[in-house]
Amino acid sequence: MISMLDQIWFPLSITLWIAAVSSFLVLCSGVVIAYIFARRDFRGKELAELFVTLPLILPPTVIGYLLVILVGKNGFFGQLIYNVLGTGILFTWQAAVIAAYTVSLPLMVRTAQAAIEAVDKELEYAAYILGRTEIETALLITLPLAKRGILAGLVLSFARAVGEFGATLMLAGNIPGKTNTMSISIYSAFQAGNNELANILVLVLILISLLSIALTGKIVSRGKFEV
Repeated sequence: MISMLDQIWFPLSITLWIAAVSSFLVLCSGVVIAYIFARRDFRGKELAELFVTLPLILPPTVIGYLLVILVGKNGFFGQLIYNVLGTGILFTWQAAVIAAYTVSLPLMVRTAQAAIEAVDKELEYAAYILGRTEIETALLITLPLAKRGILAGLVLSFARAVGEFGATLMLAGNIPGKTNTMSISIYSAFQAGNNELANILVLVLILISLLSIALTGKIVSRGKFEV
């Protein structure tokens, strides 16, 4: 018999772990994408921005379906993963990370892009004149000045990953003790008529969401992306 504490602790711990790993990946890739969008003009830029933003618009089940096609054993990325690891990743916590990463990346890109675009280009030009390369200028000037927007995007991405449901359910499934995140556990508890467990999990998610909103507001209100 699984205790109430175990029914709460595992979904909470796996959710926070998935959100943390996803947010790290979002931070590493999202800032690079945001910088390119903010400081580069290239053919197909609008299409690329649309593609990155698409997960914000599409229903989670559609995103999950597309991810299953891509990372399933017969999918392009799924075959690569299978060749490298010798096994697929569907219905694992790694699959849940992919789902969380996909739906939360647009929040980081959009928020960080706005912050980078707000940085005065004259400061960057001055760095170039002093002999700094573009990478050095980005690391020493642009990104530090845009750090509040980047941090806000990171918090929002983390919160989005914590609450992800549809894409995670399709990609990672609902395997007790393995992939049952908070959102999925709430759904399962409600379906099973366990309202007490569902209520507790809902309250925990609401608390996490409120903390995320408060933290984001505090970060933004301090700087307003001003430099």
